[in-house]
Amino acid sequence: MPVLRAQALHCERDGRVLFTDLHLEVVPGRVLQVQGANGSGKSTLLRLLAGLNSEYSGSITWEGEPLRSQGERYRQVLFFLGHSPAINRNLTPLQNLHWFCALRGFRDAGAVIRALTELGLAGYEDIPCYQMSAGQQRRVSLARLPLSAAALWILDEPFTALDRQGVIDLEARIAEFAQQGGAVVLTTHHALQLSCPLDFLNLDTLAGRR
Repeated sequence: MPVLRAQALHCERDGRVLFTDLHLEVVPGRVLQVQGANGSGKSTLLRLLAGLNSEYSGSITWEGEPLRSQGERYRQVLFFLGHSPAINRNLTPLQNLHWFCALRGFRDAGAVIRALTELGLAGYEDIPCYQMSAGQQRRVSLARLPLSAAALWILDEPFTALDRQGVIDLEARIAEFAQQGGAVVLTTHHALQLSCPLDFLNLDTLAGRR
């Protein structure tokens, strides 16, 4: 059964229709990859699905309830990653993750260390993030994934700045999450290699780009 559903979704930006009459379903155990040319509205759609943009008509529901009325309940089941790493570069990886965990309502120092180690950041825990490379900063951001306890991941170009091994590791993490019953929506220009069901939504075929 779909947990996240959009029906008859219509969105405009600067007077231009990005997409109209868009329907999608996000199912636990599967990954939905949103495709389209630059400017087709991929990032806008993900922000709508994450509840970060309310400038649309149509409906978006989580577990059958309108997203607009969900508030904090939806934020607690969602992990959203945008283009930027969304970390405080003046803080260390440890400080960033402890702050994130506090926002989610739990503290587990051991889990934070494990998350950093799994992302190849052992030994970098106490280094300010501004001293780290773009790829390392992205890894700090991605270390939040196993700490989020989220049921839904919405990821906008999550492979940005990662090296080849980082890409392989993230693909494995996404597939494992889906196989354990998680639901994923993502955009990427990368040709995904996932050991889980993968669905596609191409925005180029929708109104506004026909």
